Order: sequence, then structure tokens, then C-alpha cells
Amino acid sequence: MVEIAEIESPIGGVTVACIGQTLVALHFADGRRELETRLGRRFGDIRLSGGTRAEEAAGRLREYFAGDICAIDSLSVDPGGTAFQQRVWAQLRRIGPGQTASYRDVATAIGAPTATRAVGAANGSNPIGIVIPCHRVIGANGTLTGYGGGIDRKRWLLAHEGALLAL
Repeated sequence: MVEIAEIESPIGGVTVACIGQTLVALHFADGRRELETRLGRRFGDIRLSGGTRAEEAAGRLREYFAGDICAIDSLSVDPGGTAFQQRVWAQLRRIGPGQTASYRDVATAIGAPTATRAVGAANGSNPIGIVIPCHRVIGANGTLTGYGGGIDRKRWLLAHEGALLAL
């Protein structure tokens, strides 16, 4: 069973999905159908329901949006994915609140300095946005680049975390 919970945030509704104590997905509410599709592809025939674990993760997100930007840092995550994607996503979690990194920085940090495009693809397929902070990856020239939730949300998240952007 996959537990889900929804919260309202300054950047729209957010849905979290947990299996046991582990966060397996996070999507903006306007992507709910995509969330269900991804969960179905990954876990097969699933049943979604409310639950305590998802509510706990949602509570941590509420704290994050209320200003405790480190409230989500210790959430247990299981994004699935390939070995390469997992390396990228683990590196993203090492980019602290208020910090940013380029795709090249991430590629270099995981020992694949020529894999910037592959890092971009992994970043774009991150199933647990915000908690696995793909929004902290920016262009090498300091500009904002694509974000699954939209550039306005990315800009808000970075400003919320205190990241200084060269815009």
C-alpha cells in the first residue's frame, strides 16, 4: 500500500507518497495523474490511501515551507531509478539549502565530468522534487534552467532557501 498526503504550499498543492517510513514520490498537485502513473509503473497495481507516515512527511514539508528549510533533510527517500540516477540524486541531497550547483558541478562530483547531459536528464526525472533538491541545480552561467514544477516555482524555492542568483 502506498500512503499519500496532500498539503497546500506557497507554490501550490503538493502530494507526497510513502511506503512504510520512506518517501517514494513527491509531486505538485497539478501533476497528480503523473504521480499515479509513475507509482503504478514502479510498483505495479497499487492502492493509494491516507496514512500516518505520509502525514509525517507532509508535516515536515509544512515546516520547510514555514521557514525551517532543513526540516526535510533527514527524510528517508527511495527514488528508485538506475544506478547513475541514484548517484546523481544522492549528490543533489548534498547541495545544502541556500546553495546551488551547475550540472557540470554535479557530474564532476559523481566522478563523471563529461556526463552533464546525463545529469540533466537524471535531474529532470527526479521523482521526489524539493526533498531531492533538483531545484538547486542551475546553469553554469548562474541562470535558472528547466524545472519540472516550472521556473517560477524553482525561483521561489531558491529564494525561500536564501540562494543568491546571478539573474
